[in-house]
Amino acid sequence: MSYERLTAENAAVLFVDHQTGLANGVQTQSPADFLNNVKALVTIAQVYDLPAVITTSASDGPNGPIMPVVAHGLPNAAVVHRPGEINAFDNADFAAAVKATGRKKLLIAGISTDVCVAFAALSAKEAGYDVYAVVDASGTWSKLVEDAAITRMVQAGIVPINWVAVGAELLAHWQSATGEAHAKLMGDHLPFAGNNYAGFLAAKGQA
Repeated sequence: MSYERLTAENAAVLFVDHQTGLANGVQTQSPADFLNNVKALVTIAQVYDLPAVITTSASDGPNGPIMPVVAHGLPNAAVVHRPGEINAFDNADFAAAVKATGRKKLLIAGISTDVCVAFAALSAKEAGYDVYAVVDASGTWSKLVEDAAITRMVQAGIVPINWVAVGAELLAHWQSATGEAHAKLMGDHLPFAGNNYAGFLAAKGQA
């Protein structure tokens, strides 16, 4: 397989069923870690101006509304409220919104990893997209279930990735125009990187 990098020009990010009710079932990481990771991915979309598509499943029921960190962080994202389709790509409006991004590479995160992420990722791959499952901005109720879902996706050619790797690949070079914003992202969402960012600010006389 060739290595075609993620760039701010070829990638879009999909948030599948990041809903307040569903978030209560995430047990593969702590609530604080999960929220941090989702917020980091939202911030990456902001920093790199990535087109984003948000979708919900039955948001007027117990699944709940979109998590505020997603809804407030991406006010210009396309939002598709599905009435019942489990696989987001079975919803024509969602599939059209993804196509309208014009991007070849899709970063997909959601709740749950084994259903909402895996099903959308498999369908996107079948439709010809290059698909990356952002596993730390996703979650489910069991580590065993999560591992099986990641294995299934990998077998289909989907790339598991985390938000730090997504951001680093988009950044490419610390001297880029997004370098300072990216350093703040890392400092805000990765504890040890906060020390590095503090040192960077001190060196610039901004501490």
